[in-house]
Amino acid sequence: MRFFKIIAILIILLVGAYAASMYFFVDENKDFKIEKEIDYPLAKVFSQFNNLQNFTRWNNFFASSQFIDIDYYTPYEGQGSSISYVDPKNDTDGEMFIRYEKSNNALRYQLFEDKNENPTIVDVKFKPVSVQKTKIIWVVHTPKLSVLKRVENFWTEDRFAENIDKSMINLKNVLGNKVDKDNQIAAIKYDSLMVENQESKLLLGINVSTSNKKDALFKNIVINYNKIYNYTTMDLGKKDDEFGFPMLITDADNYKDKEVSYYLGIPLSKKFGVTDNNFSFRTINASQDYVIYYKGAYEGRVKAVQQLTQKAKKDEMRFGDIRQTFIERPMEGQNVNMKLSLSVYK
Repeated sequence: MRFFKIIAILIILLVGAYAASMYFFVDENKDFKIEKEIDYPLAKVFSQFNNLQNFTRWNNFFASSQFIDIDYYTPYEGQGSSISYVDPKNDTDGEMFIRYEKSNNALRYQLFEDKNENPTIVDVKFKPVSVQKTKIIWVVHTPKLSVLKRVENFWTEDRFAENIDKSMINLKNVLGNKVDKDNQIAAIKYDSLMVENQESKLLLGINVSTSNKKDALFKNIVINYNKIYNYTTMDLGKKDDEFGFPMLITDADNYKDKEVSYYLGIPLSKKFGVTDNNFSFRTINASQDYVIYYKGAYEGRVKAVQQLTQKAKKDEMRFGDIRQTFIERPMEGQNVNMKLSLSVYK
């Protein structure tokens, strides 16, 4: 019995020493500031923060879990908007509110985690560094913690900083795809042959061989595009602004053949494990391309393809595959809006 009494006294002394050290040497809450810059215009950046449906897509706090369930409440953006969330796998839940908004300038978030009645308050300020660059400043005020829980303040800032780092990568990917799409659409000049430098891309898609009779090829493209789109959005949980325009890769002169082989894919930002063997990744290397934008019946693309190959031959350039990028999703019975690219080299 004496042994247990000694152990009990030691435990009490240790807990007392721990509580005293927390009380006298550790603050009950924590305030800190984190600054980041991103290479996108202020208005486009701000719209990703004041709309909570956009915000939860790239913010790592929400986007890192595949099991989190989020409910959105009106208004869906700006002051007064709010969400509630439950993550059964990580055994967490909470609510988040936008309490203050100054357009393209500042926001105040209030986050209640689990059963804590004291919120984390996050003030976010936005400053234009240039037309194409924005500074984002987070000022975080954590809730008061009891004496025994104050040890959490030792890693709160590091944890928050890590979350912001991961969130910024996600945000760049979202804005990158969104801005690329906007820029491509704005820059379209139909039926004019141009030269472009194509950056490398990572595609997720499928390899296909199909008949080239009448409209059989285009019907097959529509079917396979829908398969890829559904797999990307439903199985992988990607949103439309997280991937680029669908791209079809095939031989430049196979429009003459009775059967056509092609690869159809959707650009993504990174490679990951794919559980469905029908899908595979393909990397498109950076290249110099001859380009024509075309709008009309899919069969009418042949004339544009011929223009590209004839230009390459005239310039004594060798060429590879033809890439067909669908600016608008291919749909049966409708015209296509596409970019035809022929990679050329000496």
